[in-house]
Amino acid sequence: MDLKTLKNTAPWDWPNDADTTLLRILRDDRAAQSDRLLAAELAGDFTVINDDLAHALLAIIRRREESEELRCTAAIALGPALEHADTMGFEDDAEEVLSAETFRGVLQSLRKLFLDADVPKDVRRKILEASVRSPQDWHREAVRAAYSSNDEAWRLTAVFCMRFIRGFDDQIIEALDSENPDIHYQAVCAAGNWEVEAAWSHVAALVTSDHTDKQLRLAAIDAAAGIHPLEAQDILVDLTSSDDEDISDAAFEALAMAEGFLENKDKDEDEEDDDKDG
Repeated sequence: MDLKTLKNTAPWDWPNDADTTLLRILRDDRAAQSDRLLAAELAGDFTVINDDLAHALLAIIRRREESEELRCTAAIALGPALEHADTMGFEDDAEEVLSAETFRGVLQSLRKLFLDADVPKDVRRKILEASVRSPQDWHREAVRAAYSSNDEAWRLTAVFCMRFIRGFDDQIIEALDSENPDIHYQAVCAAGNWEVEAAWSHVAALVTSDHTDKQLRLAAIDAAAGIHPLEAQDILVDLTSSDDEDISDAAFEALAMAEGFLENKDKDEDEEDDDKDG
């Protein structure tokens, strides 16, 4: 199966040797740039990512001879696997996509590359965006510095990273007023992820307005359920009958999420009461 067919095929239908095909192209610096870019993008999928592909992606990021676009794509491709490994861990019953040794090695290498001033800015940005999906001690200061920058691109990276690093509520609220639509979008996502209550009125307004950009509205629908699940139910129910299937589907999913949050809250409160009675 060639690359274009892989791209147009659901990953779970890829052949068993898809990882070998991608690895061969990634390692071939004589292959067409477009093929290597696509291979780097596809290599991050959970159905194929493994230690060999992770090392190949890391080798591309390191090589100064590679294009910035390819190095950036390779960095971003590592993000989901790092997040999965960070979340699932390496217990005997964990579903492993990377070995513990590769996981730690990739994180260490990405930090060194991020701190290397000779690495192009955009590559360093994507390294930060990928590595922050497995939060490390050094990330907080890196995100803070990026947000304090006068460079709009670094600020965008910082707000994206705030979705994964706790403790930036004030900056998230500030970013909600950004005139940059990409920063605004990432701030909405971050507010929902950390249940930033001060963002509720802003997010609710985005949800209920028909003039909100569609992708931003979808992000706001998702965020609303996390910030105020009870109030979210009141404003989401009307959207379940939207003529836009994406909007209605998102509203149904958010309502289910809100109900789950409320059930967990009630359960936690009951357990607290039992502890007090005990």
